[in-house]
Amino acid sequence: CHRKLKIMQGSGFDLNTSCDWLAPHCNWTSVDRALQLPTFSTAAKVRVIITFILCGISTFCNLTVLWVANGQKRKSHVRVLIINLTAADLLVTFIVMPVDAVWNITVQWMACDLACRVLMFLKLLAMYSCAFVTVVISLDRQSAILNPLAISMARKRNKVMLMVAWTMSTLLSIPQMFIFHNVTITYPVNFTQCTTRGSFVTHWQETAYNMFTFCCLFLFPLVIMIICYTRILIQISKRMARKSLSSNELDLRCSKNNIPKARLKTLKMSIFIVICFIICWTPYYLLGLWYWFFPDDLEGKVPHSLTHILFIFGLFNTCLDPIIYGLFTIRFRGGLRSCYHKAVVKSDVAANTVITSSKCTALVIVCELQPCNRP
Repeated sequence: CHRKLKIMQGSGFDLNTSCDWLAPHCNWTSVDRALQLPTFSTAAKVRVIITFILCGISTFCNLTVLWVANGQKRKSHVRVLIINLTAADLLVTFIVMPVDAVWNITVQWMACDLACRVLMFLKLLAMYSCAFVTVVISLDRQSAILNPLAISMARKRNKVMLMVAWTMSTLLSIPQMFIFHNVTITYPVNFTQCTTRGSFVTHWQETAYNMFTFCCLFLFPLVIMIICYTRILIQISKRMARKSLSSNELDLRCSKNNIPKARLKTLKMSIFIVICFIICWTPYYLLGLWYWFFPDDLEGKVPHSLTHILFIFGLFNTCLDPIIYGLFTIRFRGGLRSCYHKAVVKSDVAANTVITSSKCTALVIVCELQPCNRP
């Protein structure tokens, strides 16, 4: 009996292994049964449809945020953070979503080896940037609450943290270009996938790389966020406890200074952004951990449709960020109305110009055809 290659069904997104780390149809193993190539299943079709819908929603929402933010003359340090988070979400929207959808449709990898390496690099870069920029937002809110007198240094500090976040995202994603490559089988038919097969000598090396990526991509950012907001809540609790004892602080809270209220609103916004990140991606990462350590237990117990659902739920995070920003920022809604009115005014001016120009042209033509009363 011939030893066959089995490729588990279901294609899709992968953070650091081939295709989908929860349904690794690119991790080929030899079994004594008929070859099972991945197919474009019903669950994969639903995943593609929903992914394209989310891609459209995310594109519209995040581009709207960029449009309004760039239309504002005064750019606060918080607005700069939101622009960077929007840029990271757009990377996911334009790289992760289309690649995942097309890969599910084609089932096998149809592009060249260079495209395999570059796209796997860009996919992980997009995921890292979303996580790290969210961490920067948490650190900024911690500094704003715990050390409010240093607000003048916030812009410079955030610029440094953002540079570190994007640099780390790039450096940590570079290994993708070396471990991913095209692998082709010829029996019974030619079938190519973009995979890590053959890049690791032993299984524990691949598991170690997966765990390192998981820690940098989710675990460490999660710990930092929890520490930041725990310290913030402790500090707010202390201030509330001292409220009745400090008349000066009470007078400050009752003054016409609107900075504390605005700072509290920004804090709420950042908390919701972090909560959405945790809720959307935690189930997918936990299932990934289960697969890494107990792949045999996962196969047969967890349907492939669940991996599709959890991945789509994670992608939904890119649509929530701009919505949260719009809900918690009054100036965003005002800026959106302002940009809309400006666009309407410009179109009206352009239309009036065209109409006036047409009238002048018609008048010239009439004057050429018959005498006009000239002074």
